[in-house]
Amino acid sequence: MCLYLTALNPTDALTHGFLPAAARFGHDVVVLTDDPEAHRAAYADAPFSPAAVELAEVKDPGALAATVLGLQARFGRAAGLLSNSDHLQAATSLAAELLGLPAKDWRAALRCKNKFLTRQRLAEAGLDTVASAQLFPGEDVEKVAAHLPFPAVVKPREGVASEDVVLVKDLAALAATVSSIRSRRPATTLIVEEYLPGELHTFETLGDGQSMHVLGSWHTSLGPPPFFTESRRDWEPELPEPVVQNLLDQLSALGVGFGACHTEFVLQGNRARIIEVNYRLIGDTMDLIYSEVLGVDLFEQVIRIHTGEALPEGLPEPAALDRRAHLRYVTADRPGILLDAPGERSEELPHGVRLRHRRLRGLGVTAPLHGTNRDYLSVIHAIGPRSAPVHEAVERFIADNTWEVRA
Repeated sequence: MCLYLTALNPTDALTHGFLPAAARFGHDVVVLTDDPEAHRAAYADAPFSPAAVELAEVKDPGALAATVLGLQARFGRAAGLLSNSDHLQAATSLAAELLGLPAKDWRAALRCKNKFLTRQRLAEAGLDTVASAQLFPGEDVEKVAAHLPFPAVVKPREGVASEDVVLVKDLAALAATVSSIRSRRPATTLIVEEYLPGELHTFETLGDGQSMHVLGSWHTSLGPPPFFTESRRDWEPELPEPVVQNLLDQLSALGVGFGACHTEFVLQGNRARIIEVNYRLIGDTMDLIYSEVLGVDLFEQVIRIHTGEALPEGLPEPAALDRRAHLRYVTADRPGILLDAPGERSEELPHGVRLRHRRLRGLGVTAPLHGTNRDYLSVIHAIGPRSAPVHEAVERFIADNTWEVRA
């Protein structure tokens, strides 16, 4: 049997964990994408490669299902069809449903992807109301924002990775920001919504459609406004019970319950105000790091669920794990070419601390400044039994190394 994975970019976690996890199951993997050549080039030197990379209309559920049916004669019956791409959750889920395979509810995938639908659903359920409005291409900014409070946040309705997510203090700043975004993305529908202050956290869950397991939470720190680039994370395995229940109620209202889900929210007392719901594993290499923290291969668990298995007994209770974790992103502060950066490193340090550095941009690569996670140069994380040595290990590594970007 064969596992079919849909992807837009080779970095859609396929080279991270799904390919080796599928290999351990004995599943061949066929990657379905609209850009086969980019994927084949990316997998050429990878330790795990798919059995094939095939062209597919990955955003069209009917065409995608038909492609899988046509490929089964060559690669075997589909054991599962899944994706870790933000943009492909609904189409992949609907195609899997058409094929009679285990899948997320495609309506839930759409509600999560479309941030305006997220807001409306939570308001209709009486769980949270956030002032928000859609801003269609060419629509007058002042008319749409007339009744919105400031400061406000403007963002693409179906955006990802904090791209073009900007905090604006007043109507003039909103108009200028919208004009800038439209110069690059004229056909994109934006939303403008009230700014939700508070400490930023994540909520990680895994479900099989019948039951849901809470995998814990990360406390996220951001870089300077007006952008929302994540700069560091600290593992906080246990949230207050009222917060957990509030989040589970909101996810249930959205229809979330199958596979992995990564939710971002701000904490206001015991009230969770959801920022967005990403119906997939946490990204930016956090999927790998989280697997290490939990001692569970999350990629393997996602594959099991998407091939029809129930959640296993004995998944770890995060609060019971004697571990602390700290992560920092080193981010470019200017456009230009990366001239110097440390190489990949993994170390066992005193006090039971494990440290790892991954380079996220290659030497010699030139890039503009985005104000998003596309500006990341490296990620450094440490895991250990106590917080102080874990933080010190990461800080020491950053202080002892150099990242040079020259304009």
